[in-house]
Amino acid sequence: MTSSAGDGAELILSLPEDVLALVSAHLRPRDLLALSAASRSLRHAVSTADKAWLAQCRRLLPAASQLIAWRAALGDSSLAVCRFLHSASPLLGLWAHQNPELGNLVVALPGFLSLVAVRSIPQELSPRLLWAPVFELLADARGHPAFLFLHGADDHSLFPGLLASLHPHANTLLLEAHTCLPPVSHFSRLAFADRRRLLNALVAACRVTLPPDLATAPLFARSDDDLPLLAARREAMLRLHGDAGGGMVRRTEIEAHLIGAKKMALPTDTAGDRMRLRRSFSAVAGYVRNSLRQMVSRSASANSRAEYAHPKHLPLDEFMRAGESVGLSLRGARMRLSIYRNWPSMHDNRFALYKLTMQLPLPGREYAGLWGGTFGWPPGQPEDERKPGKALFFLLLSYEDDSEGKLQLIATKVLEGTHYVVHPNGSSMFIVRVGEPSTEPFPWQTDEESRGVEVKRSFAGDGIANGYGFRYPGLKPGSLFVLQDGRLAFVWRENKAVLTLQRLDLEEMIRRGERVPALPPIQNFAYLTKSYSNVFAVPHGSNTSCPVSPSQVRDRAGELL
Repeated sequence: MTSSAGDGAELILSLPEDVLALVSAHLRPRDLLALSAASRSLRHAVSTADKAWLAQCRRLLPAASQLIAWRAALGDSSLAVCRFLHSASPLLGLWAHQNPELGNLVVALPGFLSLVAVRSIPQELSPRLLWAPVFELLADARGHPAFLFLHGADDHSLFPGLLASLHPHANTLLLEAHTCLPPVSHFSRLAFADRRRLLNALVAACRVTLPPDLATAPLFARSDDDLPLLAARREAMLRLHGDAGGGMVRRTEIEAHLIGAKKMALPTDTAGDRMRLRRSFSAVAGYVRNSLRQMVSRSASANSRAEYAHPKHLPLDEFMRAGESVGLSLRGARMRLSIYRNWPSMHDNRFALYKLTMQLPLPGREYAGLWGGTFGWPPGQPEDERKPGKALFFLLLSYEDDSEGKLQLIATKVLEGTHYVVHPNGSSMFIVRVGEPSTEPFPWQTDEESRGVEVKRSFAGDGIANGYGFRYPGLKPGSLFVLQDGRLAFVWRENKAVLTLQRLDLEEMIRRGERVPALPPIQNFAYLTKSYSNVFAVPHGSNTSCPVSPSQVRDRAGELL
């Protein structure tokens, strides 16, 4: 005997709210939404079943105290909180851009009714991870992720904009400009020079300033004591966003900025300038030749098919005539990307961040995920206290099959804490053949605490080595050892160099880390200029070195790793 759809709806409607909450805890938000679409009565029942949506919120935001504060800020609506958590979830995780080579790793994590994206700064081992804010995405009154703020230049300055769209499986975050509401843009059809000029003119015109007492407030909760201050900061930001008209700037004002910037960029026809141009010409020509070699060697078949490869550029004045105002927008798109060893191919002329795939540990693939470590043994201990601390490396470990169908473990470098890059972003620091045990012994008997070292497992593989030029590193044989304390150690067979790794919780490291000054806003989002030095460690406009003193980056692996 079967029941009709109406009988099923009546049965669900007859359930007590507590029972419906228990059932909904095993469903996904879209399942509840599908249920609400079955009938008008179910739509009303599901939308008003606060406990059912609260159960969903607990799955997405486990911290009970934060969840209570979030609900209070949205009129005690669990549905609104769940809507934000679910809608913004495609942004969570790791993002990166190819430039600068030293590292441009961005992690997006929950703030206070917001999503906060921060950059991990390349550094030596330290008790606290250094980071700088990149952007924030705030929820509106109904829980939709809508209000964008770029960070940059100083702690007081924010640059408002809007979220144009967000694909549920976004792998690319694009910073753009739009000329109408809701944000619909042909920004991608502009030439790169016009896109850069327009974005720089926009941030020059739309800057807003936080009150001094909130400028240094935390961006996310480190403890429950931070929640009232976070709520006050959010209210102030929403007021600023509204007062600024969502960051929309009148077209005439932007055109004035563009004209002024063009005049400032015009070179003066002096003998000194001509002499400097002649002296730098050979260096520039060499750079261009090298860049062209890199360009022709890249695979353009996948990424060149994206929207930024339009055959004819749109004139900037035509773009500007599409509306009376212009504003910043963020767009999360799903694009076809070519990926090599878990590192996507990235363009140097897009203001974009690219999603990094982080595999979850599974039986037989236990070592997938984010790891951090240093070179040398004992791990994290400098040979001489007078020497600087050791560079902190972040590696993304992932599994994939080789050309013969055999499983291999690949360690992709995503952050390097040196002053000048040794290995490019996306380098495979080592590749291990999972089905091939190593016959090499571990070279050391004791660790940094003089305890005996016990090797649980070992695998044969190859580690990165100097090759033909900077872009073509070679590989030399080595072994990956799984130690009894859960650490991994890859040892090169020839010189016994060792890279020791420990699994990281990057979100927790950010929460207890230390904020440092950010780059100017457009550069801060995506640094498009090729650089092999640590540009993030130097305050903008300063010729000094890293704002962190050597004592702050002393090698204390026990506190960080």
